[in-house]
Amino acid sequence: MGQKTHPTGFRVGIIEPWVSTWFAKKGQYALNIAQDAKIRKFIKKKLYTAGVSRINIARKANNVNITVVTAKPGIVVGRGGQGIDELRVAVQKLIKTQAVTIDVVEVARIDVDAQLIAENIALQLEKRIAFRRAMKQAMQRTMRAGVQGIKVMVSGRLGGAEIARSEWAKEGRIPLQTLRADVQYGFAEADTIMGKIGVKVWVFKGDLLPGEKADQNIKTKKPQGKENTRFQRRPKRGEQQEAQNVEQEQ
Repeated sequence: MGQKTHPTGFRVGIIEPWVSTWFAKKGQYALNIAQDAKIRKFIKKKLYTAGVSRINIARKANNVNITVVTAKPGIVVGRGGQGIDELRVAVQKLIKTQAVTIDVVEVARIDVDAQLIAENIALQLEKRIAFRRAMKQAMQRTMRAGVQGIKVMVSGRLGGAEIARSEWAKEGRIPLQTLRADVQYGFAEADTIMGKIGVKVWVFKGDLLPGEKADQNIKTKKPQGKENTRFQRRPKRGEQQEAQNVEQEQ
């Protein structure tokens, strides 16, 4: 029988970071893990429409810092920051502590985020779109975004069939046993009238060099005073020669 390994857990500490970063003594460790799971479940349910990719939790002393990585930060923050204040108060009541801070980070590229792809397919299945069509369209969008491979698997009463089954489709390559392969995994469930349909997505973004870490796919603020030179036009040969002549004259 095939022994299945979770793609993220397999790579944590090697190319993937931990989603919870804190240190606890022996008696507090299990309580913190249970509390983290409760926080993630609560926030995911409350902000499901905002397209939450992942929730990172960091603890320092009695402070709990929650980072929500989402495709639609405007829905989370709300008008004038009202939504994020309400969320913070709700989390404080849930875990019964006052020191809670919530940061919102935007996903850089939605089409290459495995969790968001899985949720998008699940949403289409709930709208009674044919599962093969939903899978194929999602795979085409992701491959156009520049990844090296994607695999999608749906399981359940597909097409309203009496017997549940699994169907999968793959494009490109997915090296699941290669530790340096940046493979992202996502899972979602579609609540249809015939029952639940599970959706699993694997996205392979490329092999990493030794010491490199997996792409976190988040938008970062550009430092002030520094221009982005990555996409600037290269000077033509004549312009380059003129610039060198000016430097020599000076």
